[in-house]
Amino acid sequence: MRRKLTDLANQRTAQLTAAQTALEANDQAAYDAAMEQIRNLNTEMQRIQDLIAEQDRQVLSQQPTPGEARDMAEERGSILMRGDAVNFSATEIRRAFNQVTLATGTIVEPTGAGSTIRDSLNGTVSSIVDQVYVQDLTGMGAFLEPYVITELEANGGKVTELAGKARTASTDPTFGVAEIRPYELNVTSFVDRNISRLSPASYYDKIYGMAMRALRRKIAAMIVGGDGAASPTMYGIVNAKNKAGAAIYAEKALSAINETTLDELYFAYGSSEEMGPSARLLLTKPNLKALGALRGANEKRRLLEITPDTGNPNTGVIRDGGLVLPFTLCGDVGDGNLLYGDPLNYELGLFGEFSIRVDESVKAVERMVAVLGDVFVGGNLIVDKGFVVGKVGGSAAG
Repeated sequence: MRRKLTDLANQRTAQLTAAQTALEANDQAAYDAAMEQIRNLNTEMQRIQDLIAEQDRQVLSQQPTPGEARDMAEERGSILMRGDAVNFSATEIRRAFNQVTLATGTIVEPTGAGSTIRDSLNGTVSSIVDQVYVQDLTGMGAFLEPYVITELEANGGKVTELAGKARTASTDPTFGVAEIRPYELNVTSFVDRNISRLSPASYYDKIYGMAMRALRRKIAAMIVGGDGAASPTMYGIVNAKNKAGAAIYAEKALSAINETTLDELYFAYGSSEEMGPSARLLLTKPNLKALGALRGANEKRRLLEITPDTGNPNTGVIRDGGLVLPFTLCGDVGDGNLLYGDPLNYELGLFGEFSIRVDESVKAVERMVAVLGDVFVGGNLIVDKGFVVGKVGGSAAG
């Protein structure tokens, strides 16, 4: 529901832009149509907001009290201090993936003399991990997701010609199967042993935050490129294949990043009858800068308006006239690619618990403690042509 609310907000932004354009052009009919769409979107958004508020109320009523949460953190912190493992269920991991504090790297830091460890700006994780479809696949050796490749097609003809005759068989639909298999993902990080001076609760918060950010960083990279193997176990957007070996993604050759780039990606995505709702652009910061550097005929006015989201500058929107494209910064895409599609077309599977433990023996001489984590994950696109992979300067099929 929250993602749908975001999509509706993006649609409303596009309609507001259209309404402003129509008003400036003195096009009353177009202005009235855009404003009617805005009013309808406002009504739908209010209904969803009411539903979310009620859901939050119920969830909050089931949450542990601050005292209970503190006791839980103290208990888990004590377990980590003893060198034993703490396990987190797939449900807890999914919840952590949707926590803004982890997404933006602003977890509350523990304080105390000689024990505060500041995270770098490089610790920010791409928000793509919060935007894909996450499913608990605990206990499964693999998971198969069937999807439609081509639809059933109807035939027609004149009644006088078809009467009394056998009808020609319709073109049958075709289907594909995307397989999601478990791939071992591990976390290994080191921190000064002075962190042990913290209280068990603060110690747990810091270790948990470090491990989850490391896990999220790796998963963000794998959502884009998979596990990096020639025959991947975990597929990414740019190499997603079904069990028959056919690509699930689409490709689009882009000569360079120029004034037509966004149009080419936007119109390459979706069917011939629709533009593809809820899609967004995944790109690197240098490529976003290159888009922002595009200038009009007078060499001064920017062609595109780029607005980062206030709450999370890892995401934002690009306005190209009446076209509004949400974007997510993702360094793992690489400067040679721009990806466009709906992140929910990618399924991330969690195969069981995530285990974290602390080991003081690995780098004892350096006075460091090792944070060790293990989990099984998998992923693949689950919608045919669910993403367009734009190849800058490449020869991809258009």
